[in-house]
Amino acid sequence: MTTFAAKLTIKDVTVTFQRRRGGSVVAVDRLDLVVRDKEFVCIVGPSGCGKSTLLRVIAGLTRPSSGDVVLNGARVGGPGADRGMVFQSYTLFPWLTVQGNVEFGPRLSRHPPELCARIARRYIDLVGLSGFEHAYPKELSGGMMQRAAIARALANDPEILLMDEPFGALDAQTRTLMQELLLSVWEQTHKTVLFVTHDIDEAVLLADRVYVMTARPGRIKREVHVSLPRPRTVDVLDSEEFLHLRREVHQAIREESLKVLKEG
Repeated sequence: MTTFAAKLTIKDVTVTFQRRRGGSVVAVDRLDLVVRDKEFVCIVGPSGCGKSTLLRVIAGLTRPSSGDVVLNGARVGGPGADRGMVFQSYTLFPWLTVQGNVEFGPRLSRHPPELCARIARRYIDLVGLSGFEHAYPKELSGGMMQRAAIARALANDPEILLMDEPFGALDAQTRTLMQELLLSVWEQTHKTVLFVTHDIDEAVLLADRVYVMTARPGRIKREVHVSLPRPRTVDVLDSEEFLHLRREVHQAIREESLKVLKEG
């Protein structure tokens, strides 16, 4: 993989939540992480390790207790259009069509209507939804709604795309199709992506690097470099190199899961 400059740097981030009945819980502990420009990075780990919390910190939706999030050399202090977010739940505006949803960000940026429409058409076509521009979310399948959500995030031209288990609610066949779609979109845009998933196969298929987190409190346990050639398709799932990488990631997560069982 070509080496690019750091796009996102997480420096010594800790997130502590106060319990309602007193006391506190440390969700993320002194975590360091780097995502390079044009890189696709996945984060995996045992359940409850703080993956989604970390992504919300980067998005500016959760404030860290200590440490810094730095994007393009500037400290992140809250939400911003420089970060596009795609959640597992379908977060489209139900009162807007696909076209209206994808145009929403550019319109907020006060682009001329003609440009907003042109931007929306580009990304609607990119995610394979041409012909559904005037459909409302309730008229779409789950996979189609997530395609529209990806197009909406990309239409803002964010510096980094943050994806929190975006395919977790989809059936297995649709999930595979969405993985292939995302690979194709990334090949065409080379947008920097940070992708949280609990699916090891998905992480190895998509990523340039995989960060494995420890059980709570979440730290980085291992960094796995994925040297599978690009462009990729799901055919790579049967390769020896893929299976070797999968075993490496799986073993790291298993070690952490066993620690949780022993402590419990």
